[in-house]
Amino acid sequence: MRKRGALYEKGPNWSSFVVQDGNLLTGQNPGSSAALAEAVIAALR
Repeated sequence: MRKRGALYEKGPNWSSFVVQDGNLLTGQNPGSSAALAEAVIAALR
């Protein structure tokens, strides 16, 4: 996918990490669920 222009972002292993690209929000792992929920709420405002 990188060859087709996809960007890959990664936080430190086993830590919370959230990425937002327009309307797409994603978390790195289950430990990111609280931060991801906060990001979703902020995006909906």
